[in-house]
Amino acid sequence: MPQFLRLLVIQRVLISHGLDEIIFATHLLRPVRFIFYILPWNWFNKHKEKRAVRIRLMLEELGPIYVKLGQILSTRRDLIPKDIADEFAKLQDNVAPFSGKIAREIIEDAYGRNINDIFSKFDETPLASASVAQVHSATLKDGRKFIIKVIRPGIESLIRKDLDLLHLLAKKAEKYNKNAKSLKFTGVIKEFEKTIFNELDLQREASNASQLHRNFVNEKRYHVPKIDWELTKRNVLAIERVEGIPIRDINALKAADIDLKCLAEYGVEIFFTQVFRDNFFHADMHPGNIFVVPGEKKELPIIKVIDFGIMCSLTEFDQHYLADNLVAFLNRDYHRVAVLHIQSGWVPKETRADELEGAIRTVCEPLIDRPIHEISLGELLQRLFQIARRFDVEIMPQLILLQKTIINIEGIGRQLYPQLNLWETARPEMERWMSERMGVKGFVKSAMLNLPRLIERLPEFPNRTIDLIDKLYDGKIEMENKSNEIRKLRKEMKTYNRKTIVSVIGSGLILSATIIYALNNTTHGEIISIPLASWILGVLGLVLIYFSWKDK
Repeated sequence: MPQFLRLLVIQRVLISHGLDEIIFATHLLRPVRFIFYILPWNWFNKHKEKRAVRIRLMLEELGPIYVKLGQILSTRRDLIPKDIADEFAKLQDNVAPFSGKIAREIIEDAYGRNINDIFSKFDETPLASASVAQVHSATLKDGRKFIIKVIRPGIESLIRKDLDLLHLLAKKAEKYNKNAKSLKFTGVIKEFEKTIFNELDLQREASNASQLHRNFVNEKRYHVPKIDWELTKRNVLAIERVEGIPIRDINALKAADIDLKCLAEYGVEIFFTQVFRDNFFHADMHPGNIFVVPGEKKELPIIKVIDFGIMCSLTEFDQHYLADNLVAFLNRDYHRVAVLHIQSGWVPKETRADELEGAIRTVCEPLIDRPIHEISLGELLQRLFQIARRFDVEIMPQLILLQKTIINIEGIGRQLYPQLNLWETARPEMERWMSERMGVKGFVKSAMLNLPRLIERLPEFPNRTIDLIDKLYDGKIEMENKSNEIRKLRKEMKTYNRKTIVSVIGSGLILSATIIYALNNTTHGEIISIPLASWILGVLGLVLIYFSWKDK
């Protein structure tokens, strides 16, 4: 019953934004589409906004969970039309805050003590409020300034109800609509479910921040705030407060005498260091999560980041895929890109390399045929994913997150410095990674990593060698027996083939005798009569057949 009531609410919101036409355009309701035109609200309510704008407004009205879903869909440009993806990117995760007194109660319940015993100051007015949590400023007894993030009360049960409904709608859509099935709506909802439940666990976000901080502990120009683990619980996060100039405030950055070119290039370097060196990158790098403060010199600005709810790791296979393909694209070696996709199993093995190469060239050549500093790496990956989808390949979520983050990094970097050459900035880190993995240095490093395990297993070597020799000996005897059987089988097959050939010749003689006898049953004074010749041929054929199969 609750699901039915929620469906009625969704239907009302759809109608209010003139989107019930989408419902009636589905395969299931197309036969009764005429109903759409006789519904009274469609006679006068003419919506002037574009379709994408109306869908965005609908998601905002439906609530925070649907806003979050729209934000995730905005990253899946391989699945949804560009106009809708662009509009979904405008969705803001700002919702009405809940009471600061309730936030105080949640914190005290999590810590098991009065909030005044922990903080010298706690501001009940939230700094920001999002769909899943809101944040408050606080000062510890020792004077350190912290941000306290609190999960919304009752949000988990609300999320579960809406997710159940979304799963139901996705299954029905895939059942009755071919396009919905190809778009893999159920997979998108599962990915969304995983992402949003990860955001509900603030200890997970804290561990992400801690890992990133450890990766850059010696990097003075990249600041990751520290976590107070004693004050961090599943629904409460205590993290050092970050202050600086928002990276979107170009005028303030210029006023602080920060070199925007160096800032843009350094930001790109840091991101690709996370991707290739650490295999752990911040996957929510929108401008609201990045702050800048002046360094010792104008060319050495310091970047500070916040919000570690969405982090991502790439497998070594993903790293190889990214590096190899980007280098091949730079060289316009589309055949290499096609071969890489087939060899890696990204497309079915039976896919023809020339067909895939042609598809890649058609989609990517217009993008590559520009000055290198104008080429968008994020757009290139997006087009690559579109090609993969055409060949029925499911893109891994981590690569989708990578592509989304690269688009954000590119956008921020080129807003700071329009001539930013992303390729040249990223190339050193890619080449260093490839050298370490594939060159002599990589071989030595791999050998050193595996040496302790090799030494540990060395005492087992003599016994395993003896076992191997015994198995080889047993296998040799078995193979010799099999070889004798194979030779015997070959001999029998040769004999069989020989008998078959003789039988075919004998059958041919009998058939010839029959034909001769039927065509001419008279004598013409020849040395031997035709009837006699036919009888001789027939008898000879019978003799051949008899002796060829006599010993069977």
